[in-house]
Amino acid sequence: MTNKPLLHPRSLHHGRYDFDALCACLPALSEFVICNEHGIVTIDFSNPDAILTLNQALLKFFYHIDFWQIPKGYLCPPIPGRADYIHYLADLLSSSTTLNVHSAQVKVLDIGCGANCIYPLLGSQIYNWSFVGVDIDTLAIKIANLLIKSNKVLNKKIKTRLQKQPKSIFNGIIQPQDKFTLSMCNPPFHASMEKALAGSTRKVNNLNKGKTNVPVKLNFAGQETELCCAGGEIAFLKQMVTESVQYAQQVLWFTSLVSKSENIAPLKKLLKQLNVPKVQVIKMQQGQKISRFIAWSFV
Repeated sequence: MTNKPLLHPRSLHHGRYDFDALCACLPALSEFVICNEHGIVTIDFSNPDAILTLNQALLKFFYHIDFWQIPKGYLCPPIPGRADYIHYLADLLSSSTTLNVHSAQVKVLDIGCGANCIYPLLGSQIYNWSFVGVDIDTLAIKIANLLIKSNKVLNKKIKTRLQKQPKSIFNGIIQPQDKFTLSMCNPPFHASMEKALAGSTRKVNNLNKGKTNVPVKLNFAGQETELCCAGGEIAFLKQMVTESVQYAQQVLWFTSLVSKSENIAPLKKLLKQLNVPKVQVIKMQQGQKISRFIAWSFV
């Protein structure tokens, strides 16, 4: 996780983390810095407190976010991978429009912004985009608003909306007067918390290289609404695609991360059935991890 040679070319996170610079920016990070068995300076990525503090340092050092805090147990996202989604969205706009991608004219709808509000924070700082962040969790919206108000660099760039219909995605959120350049989403990809915990256990044990039996815990945390939905990722994304038809002329590009590659084929099939003229699947790679997002447009 500290050696990331395959991030997007414009990423600020190539190579290993410069812990000297990060600790100078945020001295609290020093408490979590260790030297592993290979003599490499790093942190314990199975420690939620270490991950949270690293994120605070990265956001402050690279993106001028001076205050970033989330309630205990809420999702703590890895910054480099989240920034990559933003960069690849900028590429999508550059290749398909004449828009200036470094502009507040790019208006983005973030479905499931969470308490961390990470995509609006990054997108507004990297490209000066304006955002509307959406969530079904009242506390998540309150914390996101606190983050926005606590950082002057975010002034007027980000707004939030509470989704009062938990079983809806765009319905009840996109208003008749709204026009968005992009929608984006990191969907809940587990069907239950039991599966989420099992997945986290595998990750933690991999980080510890099987040397210890680490107790079941979510090292990146996450509430049930952030991680799970009935039917898992594919059910959520099929509903997103179906609802998007109603807002075909209000969003230029609908997009979402897809964690499971086997979900791409049924999504393409559904989009074809709905006569969606433009569909792209864009692959991203962060070190050993390969991820992707699907994008579709009716325009």
